[in-house]
Amino acid sequence: MSTVGYAFAPPAANAFCARQPGLCSSAGKTKVMALTEARMSDLKKVNASVNQRIRQREDIATTGRDDDWRLPTSVGDCEDIAILKKNELRKLGWPASTLLLTVATYGGTGHTVLTVRTDSGDLILDNRTGAIRNWKSTPYRYFARQSQSESGRWTRIGA
Repeated sequence: MSTVGYAFAPPAANAFCARQPGLCSSAGKTKVMALTEARMSDLKKVNASVNQRIRQREDIATTGRDDDWRLPTSVGDCEDIAILKKNELRKLGWPASTLLLTVATYGGTGHTVLTVRTDSGDLILDNRTGAIRNWKSTPYRYFARQSQSESGRWTRIGA
């Protein structure tokens, strides 16, 4: 997944990151993680656990807002679920710089996933599937993700 300059962060991301800067961090020197068997196991466990525990529910139904990023406890939409996956992987020792919130579109609708940068490629953790796939093998059109080099910034994703 190559990046080509800066992008605007989703507006709700800015408000969330102002409240929860630690959950938005992409700081760190590690740019890709070696994808060992144990680390792949981490990804599978976190992806499955969060997808099972958090019931998909749009923000308008839970908060009354069109878009409200937060750390979910029982219900949440795609970005909330991606944030929780990032948080749980961080607790397992994964560097923030390898866990990037990423926005895409699918069928004209916005969607947020977690991109995990590994030496085996950029992998996607998604609330729509239990499968962990290389970003090129997903049905999404990727727009932007958190910058690896500048915490708080977002970068555009190239073709």
